[in-house]
Amino acid sequence: MFVIFGALLGAILGGALAAKRGGKRLDILQYAVVYAMIFAMLGLFITLFVHRMSV
Repeated sequence: MFVIFGALLGAILGGALAAKRGGKRLDILQYAVVYAMIFAMLGLFITLFVHRMSV
């Protein structure tokens, strides 16, 4: 759940940041994808940490 939420949040934030900086469509898409991957990885680590602490 943290992974999906992180990916969605990252895509939204990345796209908004690129649009704010005046990027074209492909720039916005690239920022959205990269931020989604970064935030999904952070969500994965949070999921692993929560799972390890609950056992």
